[in-house]
Amino acid sequence: MHIYALYGTSGTGKSSSAIELAHRLGIDAIIDDGILIYQGRKIAGTSAKYEKTKIQAVKRAIFFYNDHADEVRQALARLSLERLLILGTSRKMIRRIQDALGLPGQVEFISIESIKPAREIEAARYVRETLGKHVIPIPRVEVEKDLFQRLITSAQKILSPKKEVIGESTVVHPSFSGGRIQIHEQVLKKIVQISAYRFPEIVRVHKTQYSFEDLPRLTVSLTLRIPFGQPVHPILRELQHLLFEEVSYCLNIAPESIDIQLLSVQLLPVEQA
Repeated sequence: MHIYALYGTSGTGKSSSAIELAHRLGIDAIIDDGILIYQGRKIAGTSAKYEKTKIQAVKRAIFFYNDHADEVRQALARLSLERLLILGTSRKMIRRIQDALGLPGQVEFISIESIKPAREIEAARYVRETLGKHVIPIPRVEVEKDLFQRLITSAQKILSPKKEVIGESTVVHPSFSGGRIQIHEQVLKKIVQISAYRFPEIVRVHKTQYSFEDLPRLTVSLTLRIPFGQPVHPILRELQHLLFEEVSYCLNIAPESIDIQLLSVQLLPVEQA
């Protein structure tokens, strides 16, 4: 069996990239967060994303529990795979999964940075850290089936309405993912105003609009006062760069887009230019 390993820190989009990578390399099955996925279906295991604490989730992901590891080992033996993809946060984690499942030692390691642009990784981190969304690379019907089985065995209502389907994967909100980050509107407005008024050409910031629901996006409308004939694009581009730096530094959030709306331009007389 040829084993591939996709590794990268938590929240960098490994699970969402796994399907495309598997298609491209002709990989038969994926091991991700405690489950064995074969041809888009969960064959064995239990997802770590449904554990109640991070410690339990880590143990589930590295197949710490003997019954869990035995179930997946037996499924692997039945499938007789030629190629397998293992997902993990580090090479060390991949090795622990190998040991727990008794898999061959030779592995072709692939870092998430080598297949995913830095901007997409940053966006994936934002979604994880602010919205608590985790991806499972199997269709929603498979997740529902797994949840139903857990409901029968535990006699607990654990079906969550917070799921969104994205192609061949499912977004879930684990109980251990914590709360959301909330930023007061006035804080963001003040950051924009302080940044904008560093430019003597900007005389008024009319409105600041933002959206953090999908990806962080910022829109600013303003008025300029410039001499006749002076181009405005260099000023607006410089403001975009400054806003990106300030929002990233102050809020630890890199905006996906910063749109500047120029509502009006006041032209200075030639003698004041």
